[in-house]
Amino acid sequence: MKRQIVLAITGGSGVVYAVRLIEVLLSAACDVHLTISRAGATVLKEELDLSVNLEDFQPNMLLLGDTRALDDSKLQLVRSLAGLSSESSNVLSVATGEPGNLNYYHFNRLTAPIASGSFLTDGMVICPCSMSTLATIVHGGGTNLIHRAAEVHLKERRKLILVPRETPLSTVHLRNMLMASEYGAVVLPAMPGFYHGVMGIRDLIDFIVARIADQLGIENALISRWGENST
Repeated sequence: MKRQIVLAITGGSGVVYAVRLIEVLLSAACDVHLTISRAGATVLKEELDLSVNLEDFQPNMLLLGDTRALDDSKLQLVRSLAGLSSESSNVLSVATGEPGNLNYYHFNRLTAPIASGSFLTDGMVICPCSMSTLATIVHGGGTNLIHRAAEVHLKERRKLILVPRETPLSTVHLRNMLMASEYGAVVLPAMPGFYHGVMGIRDLIDFIVARIADQLGIENALISRWGENST
């Protein structure tokens, strides 16, 4: 049975992590339940020049699925940056069979399956997680599907992974992260390491995506792990 992973993209910097993560999850035969905030769509345009229509979402807007209608220069640029494959992705250490499915829900659709605890999932990732999204979750003031799905994962004691990308961090940010951790979330900042033989931006992106996959229990071969080549 395929794993069910919820992924939310909010208005923090670093949306390239999310684009790469989607490809990895689909390659790992996970069904991805995607929702994107309005600010998240703005950052996708600003950072990757990807125009995402939240009212009529199509996978090729994130360079997934059929991308033949897209500008080739943009396609190659973003694929190179995000580490996306032009064919099947060689990101896993085990064979998984058929890839997963991508399901999209508008961030205002509070009747979506992921808004209910009865919809069984294997975890949720908010990547990137804006500081306002973090604050809303830990203080219980949710107003949209992203907040509600996060609250569901906390109350059901399921894995909730928050990937903030902010610097410097204020005392408010730090306290909210502490609260999130105390409530059961995993706070996984987008702070890549440099010990795995970094050759370019793709390696830094894959470091964070690999750590997210590890937290979800998904075997992957995205990075060289510490001690693997030691004698």
